Amino acid sequence: MAIRAVMFDLDGTLVDTAPDLCGTIQDMQRQRGVEITPLKEMEHLASGGARALLFKGFGLQPTDSEFQAMRQEFLAHYESRIAHESRVYQGVHELLEWLERSGIQWGIVTNKPYYLAELLIKQLNVFHQCSTLVGGDTAPEPKPSPLPCTLAASRIGVSPERCVMIGDDERDVVSGRKAGMQTVAVRYGYIASDIDAWNADHICDHPLDIKTWIALQQ
Repeated sequence: MAIRAVMFDLDGTLVDTAPDLCGTIQDMQRQRGVEITPLKEMEHLASGGARALLFKGFGLQPTDSEFQAMRQEFLAHYESRIAHESRVYQGVHELLEWLERSGIQWGIVTNKPYYLAELLIKQLNVFHQCSTLVGGDTAPEPKPSPLPCTLAASRIGVSPERCVMIGDDERDVVSGRKAGMQTVAVRYGYIASDIDAWNADHICDHPLDIKTWIALQQ
């Protein structure tokens, strides 16, 4: 069936947010006078959000007594610098313009808290045609649950069978597949595991490869 809607992950798929996410950890380390973790050592964890980055930067687990306070500090600090260095990936603008010209709706399904995802796309000022934004706290469960994807499809009014979920994390593929969507994994994002083992319907190396693949499905 022809694709009529595309759901994108946000971090590592549409936007390179690692400089600000990891920069938040570096700022927190700097404030505490501890060794700074280089960006290259943690940028692949950006899709894992606060939990993954706090473990990398401070060795904290969610079960640790100070974790929740550190998480709140992380979120507040990240909010203050959310789009200082984050950039839309090259080729994304052209991909989205092509989708719009082709009459294909698109939305964002992310595990980022909704208020942060909304703030980021507003500050970047580039995603005006986004049909729906589903955050990590919008549906009853975040990805890899299928619920965020099915919610996005219902909001757009397109059956999941005519949607594709695109992301740089295995949970994007799992969520999309369980929702009944086709799935695309992007190799250019924050890959923390073997992307070939995710069993996505397709793997793309660049945003414009996504355009080529979707065109072939029509």
